[in-house]
Amino acid sequence: MKSTFEVGNLKSNGHYALATVYQNTVYVSGQFSINPETREKRFGTIEEETLQALKNVEKIVEAAGSKKEKILRMTLYIPDVKLWDKVDAVYKEFFGEHKPARTVVPTNELHFGFKIEIDAIAYI
Repeated sequence: MKSTFEVGNLKSNGHYALATVYQNTVYVSGQFSINPETREKRFGTIEEETLQALKNVEKIVEAAGSKKEKILRMTLYIPDVKLWDKVDAVYKEFFGEHKPARTVVPTNELHFGFKIEIDAIAYI
């Protein structure tokens, strides 16, 4: 088992790994819309935050030796089910023909006031 605590300027800020690799599977912790260069929180529209969080997941998956087309499963947490269609449109454009298993979980509010948090499982 190998844990990764930083990828570029993306870093875990608590008692968790950004990703853990075990038997050619990478488990990515929940990612927000964080600028991977400056580590600044990028608040914006749900579309902007979704795209940045997806890009951060992709960056972490690639650092583990995989790629977005090998993502098996994702969980997306959003504060309001009314955002589902907008999130789905960005998700569809990001992945194209690739369709990982997915769960979208409407919650009350997310940490720091973000509009989305995304975790993933991929194979290497």
